[in-house]
Amino acid sequence: MKTKWALFVVHFLIAFVLIGCDKIAVLDPKGPQAQTQANVIWLSIGIMSVIVVVVCAILVFVLVKYRDSKLPKDYEPPYIEGNRVVETIIVIVPILIVAFFSVVTIITNNKVEATPQAYKGQDPLIVYASSSNWKWHFSYPEENIETVNYLYIPTNRPLEFKLYSFGPITSFWIPQLGGQKYAMSDMVTTLHLAADEAGEMMGRNANFSGVGFAENSFYVEAMSQDDFDDWVTEVKETAEPLTEEKFQQLLKPGHLGQLTFTGTHLPFSPAPEGEHAGHNHGKDGPKADTNGNQEHDVHEHDTSTS
Repeated sequence: MKTKWALFVVHFLIAFVLIGCDKIAVLDPKGPQAQTQANVIWLSIGIMSVIVVVVCAILVFVLVKYRDSKLPKDYEPPYIEGNRVVETIIVIVPILIVAFFSVVTIITNNKVEATPQAYKGQDPLIVYASSSNWKWHFSYPEENIETVNYLYIPTNRPLEFKLYSFGPITSFWIPQLGGQKYAMSDMVTTLHLAADEAGEMMGRNANFSGVGFAENSFYVEAMSQDDFDDWVTEVKETAEPLTEEKFQQLLKPGHLGQLTFTGTHLPFSPAPEGEHAGHNHGKDGPKADTNGNQEHDVHEHDTSTS
């Protein structure tokens, strides 16, 4: 028995040490939204740990105090109607726990869905983040550039992501900056984020979208505003323009590396918002079947406004 307990303790310690070898992304926040969510996670862990400890302590106490070996062989327990105190506790305590977490969830959801409090009043960097099997397209309309599978963002500035999809529903997620939000073909959803410090991060599609889902990730780098401006200038001087023909090729199913273009796809393939909303945006681009594979019927687009 002692040997088994010794092995158990050793395995537990090894697992505990290995867990600490690499930080969990959601518990290593780099922005105010992610920090709020990390605080809620730690609060939940703390409260649940207290509950587990208390319940286990009561269980051990009951097992020791009322164990069968302490009673006479002919002992028969008396008939008991119930204990109102105990029944009240086991009903009220769970209700209070659920009510508490409900209030915390409502408050934090309102915080993370809005522009971070510290950055209110600042002009946000607007990025249209659209997905296709199995890649991400990032359009910077103000800077008039577009990237594929990588995202550069400035620190200490609010970020406003406009999310939509050219195929099946995906979910945009940068764990160190905030929570995930769905990208759909017929509408644009908005996600507010911000980065408090420079550094490299990873983002990904968090919603299964076919056979290439596992590698549907993208690189993220936060940098100072000056470095971001320098990067934009460099892109405009060196990158090739994004044409409609090239964009249709990018929409074909498959994995690509990191690409950079001047111009965006928005003039000839606009996001499903405003006058372009509700027109079944997915039909203008590749259509996806149940396996996430896309058909490619290239449609003509009105480019008279570009």
